[in-house]
Amino acid sequence: MEHIFYTSLSGYAIVFAMMCLLWLIYRLTGKPMIVDAGWGFALALIGIFYAFIGEGDLTRRIILGVMTGIWGIRLGSYLLVTRVIGSHHDARYDMLEKEWQKNIPFRYFLFYQYQAFAVVLVTLPFIVIARNPSAELSVLEYIAVALWFISVVGQTVSDAQLNAFKNDPANKGKVCQRGVWNYSRHPNYFFEWLIWMAYCSMALAAQDGWIGIFAPIIMLYLLLRVTGIPLTEANALRSRGELYREYQRTTSAFVPWFKKK
Repeated sequence: MEHIFYTSLSGYAIVFAMMCLLWLIYRLTGKPMIVDAGWGFALALIGIFYAFIGEGDLTRRIILGVMTGIWGIRLGSYLLVTRVIGSHHDARYDMLEKEWQKNIPFRYFLFYQYQAFAVVLVTLPFIVIARNPSAELSVLEYIAVALWFISVVGQTVSDAQLNAFKNDPANKGKVCQRGVWNYSRHPNYFFEWLIWMAYCSMALAAQDGWIGIFAPIIMLYLLLRVTGIPLTEANALRSRGELYREYQRTTSAFVPWFKKK
């Protein structure tokens, strides 16, 4: 446990510096949503860092580095293109600024550092995985890798479907119910959570693997109660009104399921 603590401190130092840099970019560009892309890149960076310095089996560390690298870079790149480069304003951050009113730059600095702390907290399973000395992957780990693959594909597909919908001028003011969005109002968040379940499963195969349980629990809370669904749906209700209320009445919020009649 002591080793995990000190390793996480080194990880926090890296993400702290990264969030400071992103805050400076926000100050120069006026785009606070840069932190969204930063979240994805930070997860990739920490995953690769822990895999590199880990003392466990090399094959497992390579798998961890590849998994976290592909997932985090894809997520960060998608958010960078769609929320930062392709947008001038984000209603979620407009809401935050309206709520804060004063000391907005300083509050954003604290908000960014909150993100840094969250990154380090939820990536603790990566340390456990990278320290596993077993030379053979367990059945649980094979299941975890399969779940990760399915989840990354699902998240990529849902992001692509939503992006294609938004890029069609004919859909302005409408609600995306294309593909997996017909079965869940937030399939991207659902698959994101499943990815964390995969990391949790992989960690459970190692000593101190119980630490991995907290990552999907924390992410589920953030997605359902804090920065995920609540802010997204509040913005959707303001911009689409009754159309989105009907979507809420008929479509599962999180887990993909059949439409309600």
